[in-house]
Amino acid sequence: MKNILLVGIGGAIGSIGRYMISLFYQKYQPLVTGFPYPTFIANMIGCIIIGAIMAYILKTNQTSDTIKFLLVTGFCGGFTTFSALSFESVQLLQNNQISTAFIYIALSVILGLGLTFMSYYLLSTKI
Repeated sequence: MKNILLVGIGGAIGSIGRYMISLFYQKYQPLVTGFPYPTFIANMIGCIIIGAIMAYILKTNQTSDTIKFLLVTGFCGGFTTFSALSFESVQLLQNNQISTAFIYIALSVILGLGLTFMSYYLLSTKI
C-alpha cells in the first residue's frame, strides 16, 4: 500500500508540473503554434531528471524503494508522457505537417536519450 501511495503522490506532482508547463507556455508563447512544445519540454526535463535520479541511486548504492516509487515511477511517470507525444504526432500527420511530425518524433527520441545519458553520466562520475 505504501508503494501505491508513493507512486500516486509522485504522479500527481509530476502531472501538475507538466500541466503548469502547458499553462506557462500558453501564457508566454500563445502565438507559436504547430510544434507541441509543452510536451516536448516536459519530456526532455523528465529525461534529465530520471537520468540524474538513477545515477544517484546506482552510484550511492541507494536501494530505497521510496525514491524509486516516488520519483522515478511516480513523478517522472506523471511528468513525462509518451502517450501525448504519440497523439500529438498523429495529429501533426493528420494535419499534413509531416516534416514537423518527424522532427518532433526524432528530436524527442534522440534528444531524450541523449539527455538521459548525459545527466546519468555526469552525475554518476561526480557523486
